[in-house]
Amino acid sequence: MQTEAPKGRARKGGEQREVRRTFKMLREVWLNIGVEKVDTYKGVIVKVLLDSGTTGMFMDQKMAVRHGFRLQKLERPIVVRNINGTNNSAGAITHQVEINVYLSQTSFGP
Repeated sequence: MQTEAPKGRARKGGEQREVRRTFKMLREVWLNIGVEKVDTYKGVIVKVLLDSGTTGMFMDQKMAVRHGFRLQKLERPIVVRNINGTNNSAGAITHQVEINVYLSQTSFGP
């Protein structure tokens, strides 16, 4: 397994940050986890891909809006690059959400 440290960390002046990594997955690992709002503790069980090569946890913006999570705009968008160095077609990461995460009891079922 090879990993590459993120390049282009936070820059002055509000410029975009670039996140890049190289990772060879032997197989995908999926889990069911719960994500809930920190103020109301209301949430949803979601199926997630466990990827130890990422530099953080990511949630689709449409899913966050659909379930009523409060989006907080980032000061500087984070550019996401594919493994071949091209920009990801979904665009930059522009928002974050504050959530509680817990392992769902249904994670270990068939």
